Amino acid sequence: MNPELDLLQPYPFERLRALFADLEPPAAPAINLGIGEPQHAAPEFVLQVLAQELPGLARYPATRGIPELRNAMASWLATRFGLPGVDPEREILPVAGTREGLFAIAQAVIDRSRDPLVLCPNPFYQIYEGAALLAGAEIEFLDCREESGFIPDYASVPAETWQRCQLLYLCNPGNPSGAITPLATLKQLVALAREHDFVIVSDECYSEIYSDETTPPPGLLQACVEAGLPGYDHCLVFHSLSKRSNLPGLRSGFVAGDARLVDGFLRYRTYHGCAMPLHHQQASVAAWSDEEHVRENRALYRQKFDAVCERLGDALDLTRPPAGFYLWPKTPIADTEFARRLYAAHHLTVLPGRFLGRDTAAGNPGESRVRLALVPPLEDCLRAADCLRDTLTRLG
Repeated sequence: MNPELDLLQPYPFERLRALFADLEPPAAPAINLGIGEPQHAAPEFVLQVLAQELPGLARYPATRGIPELRNAMASWLATRFGLPGVDPEREILPVAGTREGLFAIAQAVIDRSRDPLVLCPNPFYQIYEGAALLAGAEIEFLDCREESGFIPDYASVPAETWQRCQLLYLCNPGNPSGAITPLATLKQLVALAREHDFVIVSDECYSEIYSDETTPPPGLLQACVEAGLPGYDHCLVFHSLSKRSNLPGLRSGFVAGDARLVDGFLRYRTYHGCAMPLHHQQASVAAWSDEEHVRENRALYRQKFDAVCERLGDALDLTRPPAGFYLWPKTPIADTEFARRLYAAHHLTVLPGRFLGRDTAAGNPGESRVRLALVPPLEDCLRAADCLRDTLTRLG
């Protein structure tokens, strides 16, 4: 077996199962705020296309995807971020969900012969860590703490670290905090990538869930254009239909940016064997071509944030995030013990923040926080808020 497999740590949900293994929850209906799986209804018009295109199962799909799909993705991306254009032939490529794409890109861009280093936010989506380690790289974590707005303090990163870096993962908006990296910061990172010759991979899967309808989060390619780099030099973005369109099971997303990097990734993926099925591609064309269902989706999340924050009041130290569908509050006791008490007393699952982070010199930035995914129906989210309030009251 590949010895690098031994470097992988248990996934957060494996750790969660172990944390609850000795507990017997009450008979009350379970509420799961622990996993960020969208539960709003999938768009009916997308399901209709999916069903109509099932005969496509009789054909092998191409890794590059059908032209209609690349055109729809490129058109959406250019319109959403105000880009002068995205070349659907050279600057965009479908992926089977951003999870596999974010993992695979590290295998394609990292040069093992040059003592590679990958930089990653902390807390983080665990795929980034696994991708770096299995590509033969060392990983260094950049803490996302409240005092820095839950965004890494990039200015404190030494020049020698940037010089050794081959890949920088961004998550914008952030998971779990929902923090939005400002456009000015993105432009500074683009300049650093060019100066030190590393690749920026921006995971933007939460970009379409935000609180202010008039101010959508900026994107990395937008920063490139504002910095005078219409070719998106050294930069790639990943987008997905999972959160935007409530289609996590479709496994549909794309990577876009620097044509040189996209071309190399295409060659990698041709051998990787992960082409999107044709009926998924046609359904994706429909989803990327419509914004009404996305606005309706945002409205549902705003309704839940409004109701849950009002129900909790000042009982829990929380801040409503500008984007994403998570709350990231502090806990009055250890985050793991808080999660156990909620599960044991109310059959409510939340994710301890430490499971999403790693220890650095300043400790684990996820400790004493929990991630609450407001993905269940409104009534379940409100019931969860009541359970949280009850547990907090008992803690005094």
